[in-house]
Amino acid sequence: MPQVTLNGDVKQTLHQNLLQLLDEMGQTQGRFAVEINGELIPKSQLENVTLQDGMNIEVVQAVGGG
Repeated sequence: MPQVTLNGDVKQTLHQNLLQLLDEMGQTQGRFAVEINGELIPKSQLENVTLQDGMNIEVVQAVGGG
């Protein structure tokens, strides 16, 4: 069971890939960007990223305003 850090919170998960984890956490709605260990990950690759112990994942949601 991988232990990762998601937006500063340590999480243990049974999920195998990043997209599954983000779906469970409600982080895939609207416009967002994902960074792992300082590297920007294209949305098209989220399902291909295998979760590993120690990953530092940051998710940023775009918010419109005026």
